[in-house]
Amino acid sequence: MAGGGSRYRHLSRDSAHRQALLRNLVTSLFEHESITTTWPKAKEAQRLAEKLITLGKKNTEASRRRALEIFYTPHQMLPKLFGPLRERYADRPGGYTRVLRVEPREKTEYYSVNKGDKMATPERKPQVKAPTAILELVDGPKDMRFAMTARTVARERELGLDLVHQLTKLNVKKVTQFRKDGVEVLEDAIQKLSVSKKSVEKKE
Repeated sequence: MAGGGSRYRHLSRDSAHRQALLRNLVTSLFEHESITTTWPKAKEAQRLAEKLITLGKKNTEASRRRALEIFYTPHQMLPKLFGPLRERYADRPGGYTRVLRVEPREKTEYYSVNKGDKMATPERKPQVKAPTAILELVDGPKDMRFAMTARTVARERELGLDLVHQLTKLNVKKVTQFRKDGVEVLEDAIQKLSVSKKSVEKKE
């Protein structure tokens, strides 16, 4: 089709290598609930992860077979997908993952001009500045937006603002709307941050 363009990122790999890469990223995501990779890889892995969670919510024999084909360690991931994750996202209509841009990690590597010459002066390798991102499952223990919102609310309360900022109110709604007992869990996180900060101030 003329002018159709690419419907997905090829990631500079052939089809088999690309599928293997995405399967590996998604398996790591479901195992650790948060991974760091390049921005293009995160966006493509996000699409596959969203489809997997949809399969988990369907919970049929066909969806189990399809998920079995994707995970590299299905004996570990299938019980989690069709168990805790299915329950976590039962009431959420979509948006099970989140991609957050972060600063690229600085890479300081050294190499010798002549690899066999041990006396050669090592030279610095150019830094890799690929756009980096964090891909995470929302409403989980490693939900970065939830942690940042709790920290922001705790700071605003210390200043006596108590959720004056509209952006903070919006983020509170986002992180508590579909999380089980979201308001109570957020309040507990805020209290823990406040207590830990007071204890640090006392030690000083």
